[in-house]
Amino acid sequence: MKLMIVTDAWEPQVNGVVRTLKMTRRELQKLGHEVELLSPQGFRSMPCPSYPEIELALTTRRGVARRIDAFAPDCLHIATEGPLGWLARSVARSRGWPFTTAYHSRFPEYVHARTRLPTAWSYALLRRFHNAGLGTLTPTPAIVDDLRARGFRHARWWSRGVDLSLFSADGPRLPRAEHPVFLYVGRIAVEKQVDAFLKLDLPGEKWIAGEGPARARLEARYPGVRWFGVLDGPALATLYRSADVMVFPSVTDTFGLVMAEAMACGTPVAAFPVPGPIDVVGRSGGGGVLHTDLREACLRALQLPRDAVRRHGEQYSWERATQQFLAALRPIDGHRASEEVLSAAERSPNVGARDPA
Repeated sequence: MKLMIVTDAWEPQVNGVVRTLKMTRRELQKLGHEVELLSPQGFRSMPCPSYPEIELALTTRRGVARRIDAFAPDCLHIATEGPLGWLARSVARSRGWPFTTAYHSRFPEYVHARTRLPTAWSYALLRRFHNAGLGTLTPTPAIVDDLRARGFRHARWWSRGVDLSLFSADGPRLPRAEHPVFLYVGRIAVEKQVDAFLKLDLPGEKWIAGEGPARARLEARYPGVRWFGVLDGPALATLYRSADVMVFPSVTDTFGLVMAEAMACGTPVAAFPVPGPIDVVGRSGGGGVLHTDLREACLRALQLPRDAVRRHGEQYSWERATQQFLAALRPIDGHRASEEVLSAAERSPNVGARDPA
């Protein structure tokens, strides 16, 4: 099968959306599928006005249509709601093509945190975007339920995985000046509530890995914090292993891939009891502690056995997540070969299984 994935988020960005697409592409290629990424690479681009680290493609519907036609996909998946996503949606609708979309980020909450724009306005725009497709893939059952309640007609579950060849409890660790170490990994922006972590009165050290528009302000306000910048690959795995607790202060994420990666390295998570952490960490406490008092969650997480946390994180499988992704796709022109591939995915015993709770 030839699959085109349209995404406004791609390298050199380092985030959960990009990692999800890279790992999904890897799994699809292992299954013998041909995958083409239509991203801002190859187009003229400009920095996003409120987030210069993100490049926005400058092109037209005709330019996107040419790229799609050159690849001639059997299936079309639109991963983001940015400029490329809207243009690809327009091309597909003008041709009567079926397509799927993905809901990776709680965009309305992000916009509200930055501009105070009512979330109802943003959700209305996203409903229009996603309801034109035949499947809106989102990473947790809780977010599926939330979107359906908001009028998204085709929301369905597409989980996430962990690259266990990279993120494991075995491997090097960094030297530490103090114990314990509380770690945050992710974008440093207002919607991530990083300051909710940094202002906590906690023993030991606080480490931050990531970049974003709020870094300079927070770095000046909290001089005792150790800042690592953007890390990926083995360096990120080493950082996870070196920490005692992974702190996830966001209340607007749909999943939080960094939580699953940290748990696979044996590092427990401290987070608020909201969608995302509820699904990833679980209410049972096997992978971390969820509490409305984030400081209490951090301190309790220190007591969790790392072996149990590791086992919880190891349950997240990219192979299973990719089978879910395949089962949602719809062939553009009804090729029998494509339908057979999708039917095989739907028959997989792993497709309906829920991730650990």
